Amino acid sequence: MGSHLLQFINTIRIPDLLDIAIVAIFSYITLIWFKKTASRFVLIGIFILALIYAVARIFHLYITEYVLRGFFAILVIALIIIFQEDLRRFFERLATWRFTLKGSLDTSMRDDAEIINRAVTQIAQNRRGALLVLKGDDFLDRHLKGGFDLKGTLSEAILESIFDPHSIGHDGAVVIEGGNIARFGCHLPLSVKPGKIGNLGLRHTAALGLSERCDALCIIVSEERGAVSIAREGTLTRLHSPGDLLSIIEQFYREGDPEGEGSAWMRWISENWGEKVVAILLACGLWLAFGYQTESIRRDLVRPIMYRNLPSDWIIEEQTPKETTLTLMGSKQAFGLLNEESLSVTLDMTGVKEGRQELPIGNNNVQYPSNVTVVGINPNKIKFVAHMLTRFEAPIDVKLSGVLPKGLTLRKVTVSPALVQLKAPKKDIKHIKITTEPINLRGITATTKVEPGLVVSPEARFVDGHRPSVEVIIEVGPKKPPPSK
Repeated sequence: MGSHLLQFINTIRIPDLLDIAIVAIFSYITLIWFKKTASRFVLIGIFILALIYAVARIFHLYITEYVLRGFFAILVIALIIIFQEDLRRFFERLATWRFTLKGSLDTSMRDDAEIINRAVTQIAQNRRGALLVLKGDDFLDRHLKGGFDLKGTLSEAILESIFDPHSIGHDGAVVIEGGNIARFGCHLPLSVKPGKIGNLGLRHTAALGLSERCDALCIIVSEERGAVSIAREGTLTRLHSPGDLLSIIEQFYREGDPEGEGSAWMRWISENWGEKVVAILLACGLWLAFGYQTESIRRDLVRPIMYRNLPSDWIIEEQTPKETTLTLMGSKQAFGLLNEESLSVTLDMTGVKEGRQELPIGNNNVQYPSNVTVVGINPNKIKFVAHMLTRFEAPIDVKLSGVLPKGLTLRKVTVSPALVQLKAPKKDIKHIKITTEPINLRGITATTKVEPGLVVSPEARFVDGHRPSVEVIIEVGPKKPPPSK
């Protein structure tokens, strides 16, 4: 038992530990993110299917694997549709992410919390309606409509004056950000779950709607009852005393602007133990299923030999062989994830010389994933002949077919341009021919311009890589009558 455990530990590499850590962190973030979303049950269902798929791969349940593979082929589109709002929040949060943790509350934030608490208490006692939004980390602009920019210092007097029935913005919401009143009189999106509202008013519906879309804290004062409620993370809660509101606001600010890094680190370590354990177990399970290097196996794969850095004025001829066999070693899981197209054998032709030559093929010429090893290359050398291309001009031979209609005679054939620039190995230049595609004379009844294609010997190439266009003028005329006797 001890020897097997030691052997298992010796097979674990630093890249494996890094792989597990990255997957565990990603899994933990995902679990925390969807912990309180309404779509979490959909995520759980997808996780169960993914677990079944992993088991099917391990135990070679081919039919199950085949069916689930088709499902996962459209899973990305399904996830975008199902989690579109959650994904948008995630990327917005990522854009403003900062690595800070919860800590103590500073004096200014405690003062802001007390100002808001006193103003809300006074507004409730006066039986005035109010809606306050305390911005969190998420963006708010795309959720807000209308309103007026204020950017004023937070104070009880300003809050009470805004929600005075004679104020122009008393029916809208006030947005508080960083100790300032950023905006007032703005309208919020309504909740998509009116069942949670009951017989409450429009302010409660709007506050709940915003809390379903971002991490802001919404405070609502009912005009009819003078009751104070809060909406956060899609949940509406009625408060029973002003002290409850003050502690909630302080906790909200503590989460949004943390301090006390030493104690915060300890708090982060002790938080969400269940999600951390699940994330680590999930990462280890995925690594054991797909990344663990068990007993190595060998596999031979035939791959074509390609070139790079071959100068444009050079060609390779008489190459043998055209492809080589790579012998790879790795785990069964590694070969299960291997994409043959990711394997390539490439030779550097930077220092190519004229004539027949030979180049070795080594591991440095093979591109392969890190979870397999190249243990053999057969053949491990390539023979070829390299030629530098020489530029020259060749005349165009016009190729005609058929005969002219009765009574007509061919007077002159003119081709423009008469010469075309080509490049070819010096030894082949004297054999190079370039002709037009056959031009049928049968349908020509008058002098005609034709733009035929060009046919060139396979040893030659056009200088700029493109076939030039040529124009052929075929001049015809009536036959002269035979002289009278």
